[in-house]
Amino acid sequence: MIGQVVGNILRFLFLILLQALVLDHLDVANGMVVPSLYVLFVLMLPFELPAWALLLLGFGTGSVMDVFTSTPGMHAAACTVLAYARPHVLRLIAPREGYEFGLQPTVQDMGLSWAFTYIGLLVLLHHLTLFQLEAFGSGSWWRTLLRILLSSTATLLLCLLAQWLTARPVRGRT
Repeated sequence: MIGQVVGNILRFLFLILLQALVLDHLDVANGMVVPSLYVLFVLMLPFELPAWALLLLGFGTGSVMDVFTSTPGMHAAACTVLAYARPHVLRLIAPREGYEFGLQPTVQDMGLSWAFTYIGLLVLLHHLTLFQLEAFGSGSWWRTLLRILLSSTATLLLCLLAQWLTARPVRGRT
């Protein structure tokens, strides 16, 4: 239990710092692609986490990103929407027998197809919220839609790559 809490704190710190110090300073396709790897923190929280804690952690994660990016409330809103939708998406894509206690929402525990769907849906929702708030009233709807799609794809691929690179051995296999 304590190890899991410490692991989540370290993951939070690492992802926030990586996002703020590296990924936010990349200029990919003239700002059309904005990878948001920090959302992986919320996505990888345990299945058993209560909804209220998930919402608080989502809001807190977004708020910390807002401090680093000087975007008051945009990341907080997008991460809160992500955290609110997460249990609904998990129910929608749940295995027939449900989620086994102790499993993590990762490629290693749940499989690539499940993770692709899970991460893809929630990242798309996050980016839809974030970029719509950012573009509010700008009138550039097609550019915003393209940014949403390109950034969601980049974030999905980065999240899957990060999970693959940090993979631990699967239980029961040698």
